[in-house]
Amino acid sequence: MPSRTAPFISRLRLLRTAAALSPFSSSAPPRHSPRILRASPVGAPHPPRVSAAVSPLVRPVAAGFALFSMATAASSAASVHDFTVKDASGKDVDLSTYKGKVLLIVNVASQCGLTNSNYTELSQLYEKYKDQGFEILAFPCNQFGGQEPGTNEEIVQFACTRFKAEYPIFDKVDVNGDNTAPIYKFLKSSKGGLFGDNIKWNFSKFLVDKEGRVVERYAPTTSPLSMEVCSQQSLNLGIFDKV
Repeated sequence: MPSRTAPFISRLRLLRTAAALSPFSSSAPPRHSPRILRASPVGAPHPPRVSAAVSPLVRPVAAGFALFSMATAASSAASVHDFTVKDASGKDVDLSTYKGKVLLIVNVASQCGLTNSNYTELSQLYEKYKDQGFEILAFPCNQFGGQEPGTNEEIVQFACTRFKAEYPIFDKVDVNGDNTAPIYKFLKSSKGGLFGDNIKWNFSKFLVDKEGRVVERYAPTTSPLSMEVCSQQSLNLGIFDKV
């Protein structure tokens, strides 16, 4: 006679199996439930959004890295010809295009007490020697008494109209401080001044030879024509001393 407990045991096993497969069972395999979107009550504050903007802490680091890169470029340069600068219209100018020329690099200003005499003599010097491999590179700077406040366009118009300047005038730059232009970092490190490397005032002058090496630095009060040497026995061109 068959045991009456057999059907009961079979049903019990089926119940256990069903319970194990139930989504409410702790032993059931995990299932991904659909995402439920719940509307926030009217007037309830929205949760803060994660912004993709750069953290304020990152900006100084990035700026510092840029300055470090500029300083590194200036310190690794071997000559003026290794630099690229901006002209008055914002275009890049590779200074290697001036290889083979004697350069006079000057930080200029339009409202300085030295403006008239320097601009006048710079134009005279340029007119006399421009066809003999001589070039003047003028860099406007507003760091001394705020005496170069105009735009690049206004500066060029002033120099070209009033003083007939035919030499290139570049983008306005800083010559001292944290934002010193790389070209000026190099110039100052190549030839320090009497009381330190910093540029003292408008119309400081650096004389650069044909190979792009800084050979002399002149004070703002040194007039351009006073640097001229009549002797044709001077090195290279015979126009400036020590070139």
